[in-house]
Amino acid sequence: MPSHTDIDRQIAQLMECKALSEGEVKTLCEQARAILVEEYNVQPVKCPVTVCGDIHGQFYDLIELFKIGGSCPDTNYLFMGDYVDRGYYSVETVSLLVALKVRYRDRLTILRGNHESRQITQVYGFYDECLRKYGNANVWKHFTDLFDYLPLTALIESQIFCLHGGLSPSLDTLDNIRSLDRIQEVPHEGPMCDLLWSDPDDRCGWGISPPCHGGL
Repeated sequence: MPSHTDIDRQIAQLMECKALSEGEVKTLCEQARAILVEEYNVQPVKCPVTVCGDIHGQFYDLIELFKIGGSCPDTNYLFMGDYVDRGYYSVETVSLLVALKVRYRDRLTILRGNHESRQITQVYGFYDECLRKYGNANVWKHFTDLFDYLPLTALIESQIFCLHGGLSPSLDTLDNIRSLDRIQEVPHEGPMCDLLWSDPDDRCGWGISPPCHGGL
């Protein structure tokens, strides 16, 4: 298990937008997996908490969030997925969040978004960024394997339900969500896919959500 000194040094390095070594990423992901496997599909979260949406590799936006909301662990945070792809600093962004999770496991909750997926990250930039920065796909594999363990949803004080996407016609209760096997690649269809892909809409009922992922 990495010492607090190791993790603190890595966090300080990442706060300067300097990527970790491949070996450090591997160790970090192993430690994070041991934490996340003990969390739930519906992860309980206590107030007060600051809830944050998509980061998408925008590292300096993440730093600005911490400046506005307060540093971790002084502030509790709930991040609702999509840490990678599109931006130029997906590696540094997801590395920092995972390092903070390892260091302050009870102060930071990180959910899975639809971009925490092997298939999607090969199309939208994270895979290519890992190749460019490390010369191979090992770091991409370490992180995408870790993504399988991220909780799907969170419940703040048993009252506020949080998730990346939306609801599913296949899921009627929170217990239905609790019974899902989340430790897998995001399926192309079904309830787990819906939780990460569906888009809420003002209209009542269910419909197909473009581009044919999830429901409305």
